[in-house]
Amino acid sequence: MLRRLATVLLLLAAPAAHAVTGGREDPANPLAGASVMVLSSRGGVCSAVVLARDAVLTAAHCAAGSAEHRVHFRDEAGAPVLVPLAGVNVHPGYDAGAISGRRRSIDLALLRVATPLPARFSVATLGETPPRAGASLTLGGYGVARPGDARSSGTFRTADLPVVEPHGPSRILVWLKAGGGRIGACEGDSGGPIGEGGRVVAVTTWTSGAQGCGGFSQGVLVGPQRAWIDRILAGWGASGRWE
Repeated sequence: MLRRLATVLLLLAAPAAHAVTGGREDPANPLAGASVMVLSSRGGVCSAVVLARDAVLTAAHCAAGSAEHRVHFRDEAGAPVLVPLAGVNVHPGYDAGAISGRRRSIDLALLRVATPLPARFSVATLGETPPRAGASLTLGGYGVARPGDARSSGTFRTADLPVVEPHGPSRILVWLKAGGGRIGACEGDSGGPIGEGGRVVAVTTWTSGAQGCGGFSQGVLVGPQRAWIDRILAGWGASGRWE
């Protein structure tokens, strides 16, 4: 486990020149202050949203299965930190085969970290009201800037993208249209925040682009899942911040 994660950390140490496929490096964005990474013992990289000092929200496919996971961030000196998990709760509506089988899935998971995150991390405010078609949302994450280039991950990047409804309004999902130059989510952005007006309204889960980058970006809306989020957090002695 630790050897594999050390390899991932070496790849993350390299500087990145671009952004969330065509977006921008944005470490000062408030979404960045409430975001961390999730690393897998199998080499997977995802993003996550801080909901409490000891709890983060990510995509279920980033935490499900038999692999071990750690929350990752860099301390104030820039050194990598790996925090083990004290608990994982995958949404009961998650279906790992949903995309290939064209079935509904609620691709969310809550992770409880074994030690509290540093005070410099802020707690995200979650938005209960789904965004409307045409609204501009900010997608953020630590994913790669170029498909297949693991060394370009590890920097928080954002892109402002419009909401579209390719299959009509959804009570579960939000779709963001790819920007000019194929701007959108890429590998490693799964689990990252999709924000509107300072609130996180969804968590990135999928993109339709070539090699998994820069096409329609899809996220699971958090508002309709409030009861599940609040119930799990309450069991951990925490509570979410909602507007």
